[in-house]
Amino acid sequence: MTTTAPTSPPTAADHAARRRRRNRRAALVGWSFILPNFLGFALVTLVPVLAAAVLAFAEWDSYNPPRWVGLDNFTRMLADQNVRVALTNTLYYAAGHIPLTLVAALGLALVLNRRTRGVGFFRTAAFFPYVTSLVAVAVVWNALFDPNSGPVNQFLGALGVTDPPGWTTSTTWSMPAVILTSVWRDMGYYMVLYLAGLQAIPAEYHEAARVDGANRWQRFLHVTLPCLRPTTFFVLVMLTIQSFKVLDLIVVMTDGGPGRSTLVLAQLVYRVGIREGEFGYSSAISLLLFALVLVVTAAQFRLNQRRHIP
Repeated sequence: MTTTAPTSPPTAADHAARRRRRNRRAALVGWSFILPNFLGFALVTLVPVLAAAVLAFAEWDSYNPPRWVGLDNFTRMLADQNVRVALTNTLYYAAGHIPLTLVAALGLALVLNRRTRGVGFFRTAAFFPYVTSLVAVAVVWNALFDPNSGPVNQFLGALGVTDPPGWTTSTTWSMPAVILTSVWRDMGYYMVLYLAGLQAIPAEYHEAARVDGANRWQRFLHVTLPCLRPTTFFVLVMLTIQSFKVLDLIVVMTDGGPGRSTLVLAQLVYRVGIREGEFGYSSAISLLLFALVLVVTAAQFRLNQRRHIP
């Protein structure tokens, strides 16, 4: 016959040890989810950004060891005409791309936020340009904007325009052509965001405004737009970052030309660094671009916070 020793009840120390093991296990599970993404971010984004910040104060051609030059790259940047032109063109592109895309996306969302037959097809058609190859988009729009045989100028000629623009062959019209192409490509993506925002507005708000005698325009101004403020803020921030980083569409469509009429900061960083091998100076220009995006985005967050303060 065997006897079992009586077990003592768990003490407070046992409970604390069990709680620590449980917390440690939960932390390990959390890190196992975060770590792969964080490692990818660190290797692909964080390390290159830190390296660029250091290289901005050095001269390096990738063949010889970097040479510390202090603020020389930034002093050179102040006198560089290409930087001024690229900065002006970047601001020009952002000033056209951001408001036009925002208005077009909101308009599309308002039109397609209805339960009508075929609305799914039109929503898909509006979103389709965003997932289309950017090279294909640029080639097609270059053909459309062809000053001699393009359908755009043929249409303008049919309307009676005797001297239609040269579009991508003109220093005056090349940037508007790039902006129009960008708006056409991006508005479908932001339309989806606005559609989600519109469908989150309670129907009771519109019903109450209708009972109070508000017409459709008044309901849009005083119900729809205020309820879409968080969506609009998100769209605005994303469009701002996207506009200042534009590169691929311009490289394929105009390659910064004609002349320097569509040269933007991101393309100048690529030209100076990859083509000319001046990685230190290229890093200094990329820091300027980073600072520009940071300041504008921080200002947007600041303004948005002020609006929420009663």
